[in-house]
Amino acid sequence: MHQDPSDPLVQTPVHIPRQGPDGAHTTTTVERGSFCLARCACGWTGPARRSRDRARTDAAEHLTAAKDR
Repeated sequence: MHQDPSDPLVQTPVHIPRQGPDGAHTTTTVERGSFCLARCACGWTGPARRSRDRARTDAAEHLTAAKDR
């Protein structure tokens, strides 16, 4: 199945405060078939989820954990 890259569901930014331009943490969610996963600019990738909301939660948890380091 081909997905149009301009489709807003293919890669949806997570609307959570992020680190400044010098920080490496910028998260997005990415659709892969019927699954959604969170990704970060630092290289972290969350598990594939059927729930977009859960993938966004994974991204938020990653940002919180990264900020606490």
